[in-house]
Amino acid sequence: MRIELDCRGLRCPAPVIALAKALSTVEPGDEIAVVATDVAARVDVQAWCRMRGQEYLGEEKAEDGTPTYVVRRLLEDV
Repeated sequence: MRIELDCRGLRCPAPVIALAKALSTVEPGDEIAVVATDVAARVDVQAWCRMRGQEYLGEEKAEDGTPTYVVRRLLEDV
């Protein structure tokens, strides 16, 4: 399963806070796509994954061209 978080227009640290809250709503192996216009999200999402032991899958583009950062929830507790 994959969920998408629309964080367009939100400034740092709001996209990462939304990601952290959403993580507990998905099962291990599921993905969360963070759609964010804030340029800091590119670094913040990757750093958050390293600190929280989650897998950063990379960057994609939403249909409107907005950067989308994809995270897979791993088996570790959140």
